[in-house]
Amino acid sequence: MTIRYPNGKLYKPSSETPNVLKAKKKVKNLSFSNRGKTLEDEINETNLFYLNHQIAVIHKKPVPIQIVKVEYPKRSAAVIREAYFRTASTTDYNGVWNGYYIDFEAKETESKTSFPLKNVHHHQIKHMEDVINQQGIAFLIVRFSKLDRYFLLPFKILLEAWNGIEKGGPKSIPLKMFETSSYEIKPGFNPRIDYLSAMEKLITNKEK
Repeated sequence: MTIRYPNGKLYKPSSETPNVLKAKKKVKNLSFSNRGKTLEDEINETNLFYLNHQIAVIHKKPVPIQIVKVEYPKRSAAVIREAYFRTASTTDYNGVWNGYYIDFEAKETESKTSFPLKNVHHHQIKHMEDVINQQGIAFLIVRFSKLDRYFLLPFKILLEAWNGIEKGGPKSIPLKMFETSSYEIKPGFNPRIDYLSAMEKLITNKEK
């Protein structure tokens, strides 16, 4: 199936970007209880736990796609052959918790040493900056898949690294930076990725 951006450019999903229209098969060295799950799966399960326990209301944003070509190989089945993104996507998730508006992007990397900033796009940075300017909370959840480690990266740290590229700085954020300037999320059973606990620390430190 062909998918194009609003400007007509062909969409080619990267190896580290979730494909919104077909499942990606992954083989990872994960614990038995989590084998084969993507970060998106884990966050969706966590959000369902939050919702069922009336802790927070956070959902994955729908992707705005315009379908332009459909074929019907069977009378009861339709196959999408070509589609366009109506607008550039912003971030993956948004919602509300304890009176706070939350907006965040979820990313995975197979690197053991750093998170490549090429996985984040300019329009996403702009969107999160707009959220912060309206007193909302914006951040990244990053999973180092081969290390099975999860971090909540404050937008402030992401923005500093992003702006540093224009000054000739590194094009990735080293793992050491995550360890010293972000909030590590320890995976559990239920919820799997309790990122709200990490976000609560972020808010506490921000208000000090």
